[in-house]
Amino acid sequence: MRTWMCLICGWIYDEAAGLPEEGIPPGTKWEDVPPNWVCPECGARKEDFEMVEI
Repeated sequence: MRTWMCLICGWIYDEAAGLPEEGIPPGTKWEDVPPNWVCPECGARKEDFEMVEI
């Protein structure tokens, strides 16, 4: 499982945790997150995220 950080606001998407409140179950890989999904903090697109090591 990997983590992805929003380059605009720093919000972290953790594949292991998912985002259940937005219908993305735990264990959802980044490539399986819908392409029209946006950052819940700032509205940035998926293209504005990069993989990070935590």
